[in-house]
Amino acid sequence: QLQACGGGLVQAGGSLRLSCAASGFTFDDYAIGWFRQAPGKEREGVSCISRSDGSTDYADSVKGRFTISSDNAKNTVYLQMDSLKPEDTADCYCAVTIYGVGLWATLYDYWGQGTQVTVSS
Repeated sequence: QLQACGGGLVQAGGSLRLSCAASGFTFDDYAIGWFRQAPGKEREGVSCISRSDGSTDYADSVKGRFTISSDNAKNTVYLQMDSLKPEDTADCYCAVTIYGVGLWATLYDYWGQGTQVTVSS
């Protein structure tokens, strides 16, 4: 089970921190990814992190602004989003894959519910 939270309304230039709490996964290793989908657009991979070695990946559109981190003791992954732009407005989802770090949605088999991020100009 994946529980995402932390979305909200923020002005451009502001920050939000999303959280994704994972429970019930018994795999030896997995990665958690963040995806987003804006109205009328396809789902986009934003960032992901490996639970075992902490390796990460970011979409070019968020590099330098977003930071993903993991607290394995809490089985929780965080996405710190800084310098937010109106084009970051989207429903955000976290997901789990056992196939390694990557931003392709097809890698992910387990999805949480979305949390909405709205950035006003």
